[in-house]
Amino acid sequence: MSHISKRFPAVIALNDVQFELKRGEIHALLGENGAGKSTLIKVLTGVEIRDEGTVLMEGKEIFPHSPLEAQEVGISTVYQEVNLCPNLSVAENIYIGREPRKAGHIDWKTINKNAAELLARFDMNIDVTKTLDSYSVAVQQMVAIARAVDISAKVLILDEPTSSLTAIEVQKLFDIMRRLRGEGMGIIFVTHFLDQVYEVSDTITVLRNGEYVGTYAAADLPRVELVGKMIGKDYAELDKSAKENRASKEAGELWMSVRGASTTGIADVDLDIHKGEVLGFSGLLGSGRSETARLLFGIDHMEKGDVTIAGKKVELKGTLTAIRSGIAFCPENRKTEGIIGDLSIRENIMLALQTKRGLFRKLSRSEAEKLADEYIKKLEIKTPSQDQLIKNLSGGNQQKVILARWLATNPDLLMLDEPTRGIDIGTKAEIQKIVVQLADEGMAVVFISSEIDEMLRCCGRMVVLRDKKRAAELTGNEISEATIMQYIAGGVENAKQAEEVN
Repeated sequence: MSHISKRFPAVIALNDVQFELKRGEIHALLGENGAGKSTLIKVLTGVEIRDEGTVLMEGKEIFPHSPLEAQEVGISTVYQEVNLCPNLSVAENIYIGREPRKAGHIDWKTINKNAAELLARFDMNIDVTKTLDSYSVAVQQMVAIARAVDISAKVLILDEPTSSLTAIEVQKLFDIMRRLRGEGMGIIFVTHFLDQVYEVSDTITVLRNGEYVGTYAAADLPRVELVGKMIGKDYAELDKSAKENRASKEAGELWMSVRGASTTGIADVDLDIHKGEVLGFSGLLGSGRSETARLLFGIDHMEKGDVTIAGKKVELKGTLTAIRSGIAFCPENRKTEGIIGDLSIRENIMLALQTKRGLFRKLSRSEAEKLADEYIKKLEIKTPSQDQLIKNLSGGNQQKVILARWLATNPDLLMLDEPTRGIDIGTKAEIQKIVVQLADEGMAVVFISSEIDEMLRCCGRMVVLRDKKRAAELTGNEISEATIMQYIAGGVENAKQAEEVN
């Protein structure tokens, strides 16, 4: 792809961008939200028509005007949200639109046999006559990849394929990618997970603000340099200042005390939460991190235990009690538990505050507009208008709107569960900066993230959870990646040894 440009009203999405893919190569395409990755893929697959530039495939110019035309020349895409038909069988999904026929009728025996043989190439021995929605997201993605391969794809585009997968499922996907690379396929890999980029990619191309930054061999590009190229800043300095800020912070007065908290997801958890601190909940998925936050917000019923807020015993009967007690919670899955897609930014921001005020103290339109303007400016939410539907924003800006929703309630405790998942590096840094700033202003913040380096930058104290119980509490110089991992893995003695090594 050479000199690719694409313009939309008031926006230059791509400006003189280039991209090269070789046979038998896994090529990571990276950049912040809004960098131009999605638009470049849409141009390549015929979803969008380029304004300028040329695309050559095997030396011949191609100009796909639809995904079908792109597919016909050997370019297939598997999206983050699998775009197959969940109500049809696995076999039907693989051969939909190109079903083998016999005597004028669909040859179901051949379809099922061929589908089973195709999936066996990917070490998948499943019943292909079952509907697609009978299987996990990981299996559905493998089916989508198998379909792409079976239509004689020469180029396979994987757009955020690992965001909903477990670690084991990710490794299976990587094994498939390496096998396809060995068979000569060119793979374009789009992801926000830098660990995965370095684990599986041969080459990295970086876009920023719709422009080409550069193409690099993955083995020759240090991670800090990669991040700097993506955000256009010295990320190493940003990282250093954040750590210095964390190290210099001291927690304020005790605001919440939890003793012996137990429910389905956690057992006998003790916690102290102070004003002016960022407290991290660290652990693997299923360790009890999210369950503890849900319990403190009144989503899950506390079967046993006591909670004290500002010196007074409180029974968290539900979310309304939590909100009126000064607690706010940004959930893990912003799409299903956070945003209301068909409402505007303004309407999404005002929801929690209106709930806190109650049915008979309705926010006026002027109050709501003032509130929305204040937080759009404060959090630098990129939008042409507060009337914009939230579903039309990037993931990072959606997350900022959810954050604005809860900040508008003026909480004493803000709990953030995976607030930077699936968003670009630059917006991650912005949200981390906001978190630290809120603690500086006296708010208590609970921060949950699967990325330990992110926790190290933000948290002054860390509670490590394992097997639905509290395994350790770390402060100051005790907080290190090695120590946290040892506690997560199990064994206090091993963790203490790791601290001595550090």
